[in-house]
Amino acid sequence: MAPGAAETASVPIGVISSKVNSKPVDKSVFPDGFKTSGQHPPLYDLIRPYSDFPKQIVGPTVWRPEDYANNPERWVHPFSEAEITEISRAADTFIASQIPLTGITKTNFQLPGLAGSLQSMRHELLNGKGFILYKGFPVIEWGSHKSAVAYLGLGSHIGHPVSQNGRGHILGHVKDLGEDSSQIDKVRIYRTNARQFFHADDCDVVGLLCLARAEEGGESDVASIHHVWNILQQERPDVAELLTRPVWYFDRKGEVSQGEEPYIRGAVFYLETPDPTDANHKPRVYCKWDPYYARSLSRFSDAGVIPPLSPEQQDAMQVLEDTCNRVKLHMILEVGDIQFVSNSHTLHARTAYRDYGPESGMPRRHLMRLWLSTPISEGGWRLPFWDADAVKRGGIQVDNTPPVARLDAD
Repeated sequence: MAPGAAETASVPIGVISSKVNSKPVDKSVFPDGFKTSGQHPPLYDLIRPYSDFPKQIVGPTVWRPEDYANNPERWVHPFSEAEITEISRAADTFIASQIPLTGITKTNFQLPGLAGSLQSMRHELLNGKGFILYKGFPVIEWGSHKSAVAYLGLGSHIGHPVSQNGRGHILGHVKDLGEDSSQIDKVRIYRTNARQFFHADDCDVVGLLCLARAEEGGESDVASIHHVWNILQQERPDVAELLTRPVWYFDRKGEVSQGEEPYIRGAVFYLETPDPTDANHKPRVYCKWDPYYARSLSRFSDAGVIPPLSPEQQDAMQVLEDTCNRVKLHMILEVGDIQFVSNSHTLHARTAYRDYGPESGMPRRHLMRLWLSTPISEGGWRLPFWDADAVKRGGIQVDNTPPVARLDAD
């Protein structure tokens, strides 16, 4: 049966997380010294009631598409020649070191010239608008291997790469592998050409590097969830209230360690936990959502193991998607573009796409993907989960599956 609130131990987040961080791992399996903590239910006694949530959110995390659509200088950063040169040298140095790609860190991939701008960008990702688009990564010139090293190295200055699936991929590949997108209880949508509705990934920051575009579609949208929250407060507070209740079940699609439930019960909107070092800290609204994972549980609800989605939940899902569509910023990733998006206070989506035909000689759409962790101790959000300060919090970890960084989809 699904876990109830009373079944979750009430243990301070810092106590649990310190144990997670100090637990040694086998560096022959986890070369950087840290294991992805994986998916977990929230600490139910730390979930705040709707009455504690703000009725209006203000600040830089609240934005409208018109703030940025005609002002690319506010969110697009073309790499300079000097920046590319520095990244290239760091990649060459790392490759020469023969350290496995799964062991890359900002310590062994140093970017002193970029340090200031990366720090500012990271702050903007975590505490500001929550997205940025870099342009001009020379992926064709560098090829897959050097591009992957350079991309992972750049990402390590934002967060710690975590595993993205049960096979331990810390370097993901968004590519149509011909899998059936209607089999949502088994298939991960990133391995298909289907539309991805507004969602957040199981990490703090997601990165996408474009290696090849589709013939048509596959374009990106991003929305401020804090702007969405404000709209719900004005128009559908009943939906907002339902989304703060831990009555939502999310599928794990078989990517489960021994002894774990095949689904997770939680809320969609959470409040951050209090900061014991800062009495003036105002907990922010955090969103954890993916409609595919909420809709794919009929094998359990039909058997009476969990409740099916209620009409009210179905309505709330549609309202959330529709509201995101009203306030989305649309962007198209060109070859050599890198998009970084925060998963705490933005949701992102992708249009369906069609690849070039085999007779064209053109490659299939291909994006390299990173999932990055930013624990509390490194400026990350104070999430109501036991691994909130684990170095590699979140992600997907099945037992002791080792991390891998393949150069193409498999």
